[in-house]
Amino acid sequence: QGILREGLEDVKQFFKANGSCRLPLSPSLLVKGIVPRDCSYFNSNAVPLKLSFQNVDPLGENIRVIFKCGDDLRQDMLTLQMIRIMNKIWVQEGLDMRMVIFRCFSTGRGRGMVEMIPNAETLRKIQVEHGVTGSFKDRPLADWLQKHNPEEDEYEKAVENFIYSCAGCCVATYVLGICDRHNDNIMLKTTGHMFHIDFGRFLGHAQMFGNIKRDRAPFVFTSDMAYVINGGDKPSSRFHDFVDLCCQAYNLIRKHTHLFLNLLGLMLSCGIPELSDLEDLKYVYDALRPQDSDADATTYFTRLIESSLGSVATKLNFFIHNLAQMKFTGSDARPTLSFAPRTHTIKTSGRIHDVFLCRHERVFNPSKGYTYIVKVQRESPGEVAFVQRTFEEFQELHNKLRLLFPSSLLPSFPSRFVIGRSRGEAVAERRKEELNGYIWHLIHAAPEVAECDLIYTFFHPLPRDEKAAGTNPTPKPADATWARPVGKVGGEVKLSISYKNNKLFIMVMHIRGLPPLQDGNDPDPYVKTYLLPDPQKTTKRKTKVARKTCNPTYNEMVCGMGMGIGGSGGAVAEGLPHSAPQLVYDGIPRGDLQQRELRLSVLSEEGFWENILLGEVGIRLRDLDLAQEKMGWFALGSRGHGTL
Repeated sequence: QGILREGLEDVKQFFKANGSCRLPLSPSLLVKGIVPRDCSYFNSNAVPLKLSFQNVDPLGENIRVIFKCGDDLRQDMLTLQMIRIMNKIWVQEGLDMRMVIFRCFSTGRGRGMVEMIPNAETLRKIQVEHGVTGSFKDRPLADWLQKHNPEEDEYEKAVENFIYSCAGCCVATYVLGICDRHNDNIMLKTTGHMFHIDFGRFLGHAQMFGNIKRDRAPFVFTSDMAYVINGGDKPSSRFHDFVDLCCQAYNLIRKHTHLFLNLLGLMLSCGIPELSDLEDLKYVYDALRPQDSDADATTYFTRLIESSLGSVATKLNFFIHNLAQMKFTGSDARPTLSFAPRTHTIKTSGRIHDVFLCRHERVFNPSKGYTYIVKVQRESPGEVAFVQRTFEEFQELHNKLRLLFPSSLLPSFPSRFVIGRSRGEAVAERRKEELNGYIWHLIHAAPEVAECDLIYTFFHPLPRDEKAAGTNPTPKPADATWARPVGKVGGEVKLSISYKNNKLFIMVMHIRGLPPLQDGNDPDPYVKTYLLPDPQKTTKRKTKVARKTCNPTYNEMVCGMGMGIGGSGGAVAEGLPHSAPQLVYDGIPRGDLQQRELRLSVLSEEGFWENILLGEVGIRLRDLDLAQEKMGWFALGSRGHGTL
């Protein structure tokens, strides 16, 4: 803080003497002074400075930049340049990944300036709004976006931005081997755009704890990100769109492998420690897998997504970082509610006279559950408002009150744990009575509790509360804006079918809209295929089993070879991970293809019991023009021929 104050005085004297100057970050930025009250510093290792300059343009906003000393920003500049080239490739191919690419400029040895992106927050700050263990929870990112995008169409647009930008970040950080990924160098804009900062480690040069890599997953993709994409805790068809975007973006970059290798190769002699020999270039070559076909690469990247999503190490890394930052920064900050965009007080809102929990309602967005409608009456005559809050939001209020007050001053909170289904009607009714008692005791507690800012913020109406006094909104599934209507009760399967050199290639990509089982649980679906006629059943092939989902993703090639007269079924693996071998129906003349039918069944694995048929489709190959790849959704149903 002292160094910052001394430096600000020097800068003020500079502007007194010179009047104005252009920022090195961009010659188009002309500034005439510095704004000391807006300047501070970050609590990362290099302790960068956050500076705010006065714009020469009287109508322009202040220009905020980060000044960093101690890191080689040439590496950040190079990384951002590579990401900028990737983005240009995607845009030229008609794929806008909504990437946020900021300016960065090295002004000397181990120092430079970085552009600050407005209206953005680090994942750590978003997650710790739900407590220090927020990195293990699924809702923080979705709740934060909902808070800043209260209208339904705004939120849907933010989610769409998140899906595209998250996919772009996954591909870019994997290809460039960007390491040291924790929740303080991944940021999220209020508009839903996600982006990475601080590229001090790349090309696979990960930090090590002994012999253990700190970055254990291929890239950062966690369950709270999947929660935003799915619109809840269960896979939806929006996740299919995310996987398809990742694979499409990855394949487009792979076509330009030599461009990236040449550009990085030109920098081998510039003295960047992590880009100094051919092994560093080999990392990018291995990541892009130029020897693979697009189908192989699609399967490969799908497995990477699954691996990253299933990584506990990433969340643990985030949690450890949360603890370290708490120790470093102390705990002077007053707790705030994660779902409230601003703080309200008794002075700004007016004294609350009474509160009463009227009823509970079933909700479907952002996830299925119940919300509770609370009538808030203030001392001003006739001033009545209705607010809707979930059980989790009541619990967050209680947890943050406990940080401010001893338990003896607070009423006891209803238990979260219930026997049976926690979202059932009976449980919601019981919780309604318990919560009613809780909030009554809360506003009749000691004045320091009843009149605190947390309680007045909690009961202050949010934009979403305007609907609370009306009737129930029409239930709408979370993925309604992305999913096309399901053709039949059994759902739909997305296939890619192609024919080349007497070989039939079939990739099972996704399934959406599968019916739940009779007991109400989600199935464990897998796909089984035959190429008919096949009296000996030699063409039977199966995918892996997906667990507990009605919207599984596979991206697997299912096939077999030697289907000519006297041929025998077999398998040919072509450089794919062991979990997804590529198999091809081989030796089928084009004339024979016209007589064949692909029979595809979707079943739920039931362990010791007989597997349950969820839907099937028969596809006559003569109905498809296989001169080029055919990709699309096929309706599943009872036995019959499929329609694309």
